[in-house]
Amino acid sequence: MIRATNSPLVEQRADPFVYLHSDGYYYFTGSVPTYDRIELRKSKTLDGLKDAQTFDIWFKHQSGPMSRHVWAPEIHYLDGKWYIYFAASEEENIWALRPYVLECLGQDPLNDEWIELGMMQAAEGDNKSFIDFSLDATIFENNGKRYFCWAEKTGGQFAASNLYLAEMASPIKLKTAQFMLTTPDYDWERVDFWVNEGPAVLKHQGKIFITFSASATGACYCMGYMEADEHADLLDRNSWNKTRQPVLCTDVDKQIFGPGHNSFTVAEDGVTPICVYHARDYEHAVGDPSVVPKTDTRPLAQIIKDPLYDPNRHARTLAVSFDESGRPLFNLY
Repeated sequence: MIRATNSPLVEQRADPFVYLHSDGYYYFTGSVPTYDRIELRKSKTLDGLKDAQTFDIWFKHQSGPMSRHVWAPEIHYLDGKWYIYFAASEEENIWALRPYVLECLGQDPLNDEWIELGMMQAAEGDNKSFIDFSLDATIFENNGKRYFCWAEKTGGQFAASNLYLAEMASPIKLKTAQFMLTTPDYDWERVDFWVNEGPAVLKHQGKIFITFSASATGACYCMGYMEADEHADLLDRNSWNKTRQPVLCTDVDKQIFGPGHNSFTVAEDGVTPICVYHARDYEHAVGDPSVVPKTDTRPLAQIIKDPLYDPNRHARTLAVSFDESGRPLFNLY
């Protein structure tokens, strides 16, 4: 069964990530409203994720690295082991986001122990990666190589957020220096903030598509994608083309506002690609003071206007179809 897009798959879970493992289970994680922990759940069906038992497998630190803004976790199975990649900042510097890695010591990610491997490491000689606001990492493989794709902005909180790509040497370290995949070029990527973030990878008929989210996190949030041939040099800018318009954006009639930060899985039929994304069902986000950390001393009026603290970005799904040229279509039902 393919769920209708205007019916949430999992409520109040932003940045949703679904991984279908070889054991036949769908594993789900995402940002919890309080941004203070990482949880996992699993189900034999996509619909079953809604009511599946949740397991808190890691909690933020009280201070220092990994003590604030635990965002966008992804679970991956690499070289026979489970890993979780996520971003987090510090109570002392709440926008000092960096990518971190957890490793599971067993084969049951919901119940076995997880250990911290620290921050993702740049390649030797690369003095640009992960030196500033860095988040939303994802991983994919192509032609025997494994790649790490993430968002990063340098120059402070209000600089542009670009997407970068690099080959991986190991689950915890890059092999090559960062390559800038895309920067916000178009008006739809520059509403309130200049943003490209939340990459996710879809392969189809010899093509690689990296979707990304653009603009601020309110109703203007939307999705576009980059496209390359699977045999091209993926670390060459000339190998990639960007959509000139967003491919998924707010639909007022369907009550889908600010869709984005997606992942991809496959339906139970083993064939149909499924886009798992988050969106609100109303336009104007209202910050909920109950989910804001006590250390946030901003005035209440400012918190209420902060869309990051509106907990109602629900995880949703849509079935991906393709046009005659093999490019993906993200049609809301």
